[in-house]
Amino acid sequence: MNKTLPGGFLWGNSVSSMQTEGAWNEGGKGMSVYDIREASEFASDWKVATDSYHRYQEDFDLMQDLGMNCYRFQISWSRVCPQGDGEFNDEGIAFYDRFIDDLLARGIEPMICLYHFDMPLALAEQYNGFADRRVQDAFVRYGKKMIDCFGSRVKYWLTFNEQNIYHMPGAFQVGGYLKGEKTLRELYQIQHHVMMAHVLLTHYLHATRPGKLMGGMLAHQLVYPATCKPRDVFCATQYDEFLNQNLLRVYAGQGYSPEVLAVVDREGFRDIYRDEDLAEIARVKNDFMAFSYYASKTLDSDAIAPGTPVNYFLQQGDKANPYLDATEWGWQIDPLGFRAIITRYYNDWRLPVFPIENGIGVIEAWDGVNPIEDDYRIAYHRDHIQAMQDAIFEDGAQVLGYLGWGLIDILSSQGDMRKRYGVVYVNRENHDLKDLKRVPKKSYRWLQQLIRSNGRDM
Repeated sequence: MNKTLPGGFLWGNSVSSMQTEGAWNEGGKGMSVYDIREASEFASDWKVATDSYHRYQEDFDLMQDLGMNCYRFQISWSRVCPQGDGEFNDEGIAFYDRFIDDLLARGIEPMICLYHFDMPLALAEQYNGFADRRVQDAFVRYGKKMIDCFGSRVKYWLTFNEQNIYHMPGAFQVGGYLKGEKTLRELYQIQHHVMMAHVLLTHYLHATRPGKLMGGMLAHQLVYPATCKPRDVFCATQYDEFLNQNLLRVYAGQGYSPEVLAVVDREGFRDIYRDEDLAEIARVKNDFMAFSYYASKTLDSDAIAPGTPVNYFLQQGDKANPYLDATEWGWQIDPLGFRAIITRYYNDWRLPVFPIENGIGVIEAWDGVNPIEDDYRIAYHRDHIQAMQDAIFEDGAQVLGYLGWGLIDILSSQGDMRKRYGVVYVNRENHDLKDLKRVPKKSYRWLQQLIRSNGRDM
């Protein structure tokens, strides 16, 4: 089934600033935690990335040629507020001002994400990141400033990229935490402070910019039980509640999950969750549900030690699914899972759904002459877009758009340039910047035709 998607459907690209911008010491930018990370055998440093700070207009021209009408990007907190708190940097703000105008001039709708893991170094060193409530307060101040600066021109907003990562052990890496024992209490502090920042900025956007839309975003954890054994099913259900539904309940106006709050009480963490916080959470409601999705997971409860906190289940119980193919990175390809997430989101919450990251990372090399023949990427996106269409036309889901992840090659989340997601090749390696030339792959023309037909011609 190939049906034309509704008018106004958003097709586009998602990126983060530290994976694209470079210019780490230009334009008055302060240091972030990524600026001090050193290169390794399979990871670049973050100082140049794909140099979009200097080359973004070239990338915007490619997006326009593809027919994209939406671009989700991140504002670098330390570029606009070098110390994370204190004085704002007019030169950094002016950069994003031009950036947004140049998108709009090409008919591309900007979507701003305020945080994508790159904590200002000063806040990480002084407060240990989001483990401290003072960093929550600094983030809210920064977010309000960005809404004041850009809210008249930007309709779609996100506070945090993949917010449920702050409920996983990965929170310590992405939340600006530099030192400590990484205790369960600290994990709950981080996740709650991040949620409060999201809630307070949602209220601020709604109060000051009527008609502008705030979304909540997950790295959706679609986890199957390894067998039909009741404990496998129960553990997979618990994991879904703690890592997905708990946040979705807040976004939809229901507050935190009772099951999660029961753990908060049992562990003695209730002092983290102030009464005034819960009152703010009780009155929040987001405008759309956003998520990233690349692969599904499978959980084997036999591998989970007794007493393991639910947040850590997948660290112990992750198991390969024998019914799915996997990429060379071990990510299992599951388009039907994509449909299941979209359909359930709309069934459960009745808010517009927006998948804003989806793609396949593959090791690729360009011969310097011929376009890369990436039929595997065409197949991946075709099958996932078809699954999205099935969710819309067969299951009745309301979907705002589809944004691919890094449709122009960027550094991976681990800094590895070998892992490429783009329909446009960027000519650099981990340790050899080469000329950074942008080279369309075979999938570029396929995607161009798909967008021009609004999903009909796959």
